[in-house]
Amino acid sequence: MKAAKCGIAFLGFLFSGVLLSVAQPQAPPQSKVECSSLQSRILNRAVPYCVMLPPSYAQGKSRLYPAAYYLHGLGDNEQSLVNLGGWSVYDQLAREKKIGEFVVIAPAGFTSFYINSRDGKFRYEDFFLDEFMPAMEKKYRIGKTASQRGIMGVSMGGYGALHYAFKYPQKFAAVSANMPALIEQLPRELNQEWEQWLMADVFGNPPDKSFYEKNSPFHLARTAPPPTLGRMTIYFDCGAQDRFGFNAGTSAMDKLLTQRGVAHQSHIYPGGHDWQFVLAHFAASLQAQSKGLGAK
Repeated sequence: MKAAKCGIAFLGFLFSGVLLSVAQPQAPPQSKVECSSLQSRILNRAVPYCVMLPPSYAQGKSRLYPAAYYLHGLGDNEQSLVNLGGWSVYDQLAREKKIGEFVVIAPAGFTSFYINSRDGKFRYEDFFLDEFMPAMEKKYRIGKTASQRGIMGVSMGGYGALHYAFKYPQKFAAVSANMPALIEQLPRELNQEWEQWLMADVFGNPPDKSFYEKNSPFHLARTAPPPTLGRMTIYFDCGAQDRFGFNAGTSAMDKLLTQRGVAHQSHIYPGGHDWQFVLAHFAASLQAQSKGLGAK
C-alpha cells in the first residue's frame, strides 16, 4: 500500500512538471544583430556596418532573404537603429505578422549624403554600389536581384535612399524615407549654420548648383521614366514642424510624383525633426519595404 502511494505521488510529481513546462511561455524568437567593418579600396578606409538577421536566418541554410539597406542620418552612425530602438520596431512587427522577414543592412554613411562628393575625394556612391552591396550579397544569404533589394533611410539617409532609388530604379524594389532631407531649390549661399553643417562638405559653399541639381532626388524623379519608378513601392513622410523645412520638400516631392503619375505614399504628420518622429512612423517605412520585397 505504501509503495502504491509513493508511485501515485511520483506520477503526480511528473505530471505536474509536464504541466509546468507546458504552461511556461516560450520567449519569442528575436532578430540577431552583427556589427563589423569593410575595408574599402575606393574610400581608402574601413567602413563600419551593422546587419539585422531575422529570427529564422540561423535555422535554414539554403533560404535566400530579401534585404533592405538602411541609411542613417547626419550625426548618427551604423548603430543608430540598435541604439535608438529601430530593431525593436522590426521585431514587434514581425511577431505581430505585420511584416515578413528580411535582412536589414546599415552601413556608416559619415557626412556623405551617400553620393560622390563634388571634389571627387570621397566617392561614397561608388563605394556603396560597387563594393558594399556586392560584399554583403557575398557574405549573407540575400538576393542579388532588384526584386530582393530595398533602400530606406532617415533625414540625410532619406535623401540618399531616394537618390539611389530614383537614379537606379532597376536595382531596387522598394524605397522608404522618414523626414528625408529634401530641398527643392538651394539658396545661393549657405548662410545658416544648419545649412553649412548639413551641406557644405558635399555640395560646396557657395553650393555648386549644377552639381546639386544633378544629384537631387527632384531632378532624378523628373527625368526617370514613370513606368520604371512605378515598379517600386515608394513611401516617405515628414513632420509638419520640421526645423529644417524638409516638410516643404516632402510636399513638393509628393506633388511631383503625383503629376508624373508615379504611385507612392507620402504623409505630413505632426512632429519635428527628431528620433521621436522617426520611431512614431518607422513601422510604416518597414511595412513598405516588406510589401515591395514580397517578404514572407
